[in-house]
Amino acid sequence: MKTILLACNAGMSTSLLVQKMQKEAQAQGLDVQIKANPLNKALEMIDQADCLLLGPQIAYAKKEAVEAAGDKPVAVIAMVDYGRMNAKKILDDAMKLMGE
Repeated sequence: MKTILLACNAGMSTSLLVQKMQKEAQAQGLDVQIKANPLNKALEMIDQADCLLLGPQIAYAKKEAVEAAGDKPVAVIAMVDYGRMNAKKILDDAMKLMGE
């Protein structure tokens, strides 16, 4: 099982995105776990994840996230995909990031 960790500011819209991504993962038959946390908590939990996706509102923290993640992939969710809650595209991007 792969774990995708989303990092955000407050978590309201990201929690909705996680729900949509979980439904999409089920529909695709993927064995993934998707979690969302505020940035500080996400950086503490990075060792439990296979990749880290940052909400576009915290793109400024990518350098810090990359340093904390070590060899785990980190990406910023595209603003248009985040705004449209395009769970399929974001999930596909995360799977590619993890080499799946």
